[in-house]
Amino acid sequence: MIPVSVVIITRNEAEIIADTLAMARLITNDIVIIDNDSTDATLQIAEYYGCRVYQKHWDGYGANKNKGIELAKHDWILSLDADEVADQDLITSLYTLRLNDPEIVYDIRFRSYFGKKLIRFGKWGRDHHIRLFNRTKVRWIESPVHETLILPGKTRIKRLKGHLHHYSVSNGTECREKALHYARLSAQGCYNNQKRATFTKLYLSPLFNFVKNYIFFLGFLDGKEGWQIAKSAIKHTRLKYYFLKKMENTNLIYSNYREKDYSIDNAYSRAV
Repeated sequence: MIPVSVVIITRNEAEIIADTLAMARLITNDIVIIDNDSTDATLQIAEYYGCRVYQKHWDGYGANKNKGIELAKHDWILSLDADEVADQDLITSLYTLRLNDPEIVYDIRFRSYFGKKLIRFGKWGRDHHIRLFNRTKVRWIESPVHETLILPGKTRIKRLKGHLHHYSVSNGTECREKALHYARLSAQGCYNNQKRATFTKLYLSPLFNFVKNYIFFLGFLDGKEGWQIAKSAIKHTRLKYYFLKKMENTNLIYSNYREKDYSIDNAYSRAV
């Protein structure tokens, strides 16, 4: 084992988390689970793999990840989502690290899946993130969505060998649901930061994102799954600014809207 703590936030992840934890156990004996009221077998699976499980109030992705960081035994943190599985090459790479310089953070490449199909092109095919860092220097920004790391000015980024295999969505319905969910949260983040839904953002940004991912990044080579991902991306962008526009017009946050305003069919029909 290496002096690294794995931190995972969860809510009803029983379908995938066993694979994630099985590989995480090959890295460390300190796995911290921050759970948000799971009602399936997530907690039982986590306990089976010897994780330390904590029930915490949901304050956002970054905030809850920071809660896990504070409870970790080690200063070096490997941050995972419940649907991200380390492969053997990544684990081998981790064992070669000296971990003696807290100014270094480690970037990891992703292999993303739509159902059981590996997505090789588009934005998903180019995905990578910093996931290994020292908590004495690095924390997550506590934004509603798309949490990012706050990196000090002297930070050096190194790329690790191996991959995290990201089992992102199981089908088209889940892809659309995620697009809607993250559009809502992104709109709230934009509203909090006083960003505005301009004509360009409402109508040109979605088209630009589609062309970039489906044409320039060769998403069309992933077949029907590439097409579904591209459609989801354009709808996410359009919905984000659609919801932001409604917030601007009503001066309300998204949680005050009636739930029917956020149903998949209703939102998609209004926004696209």
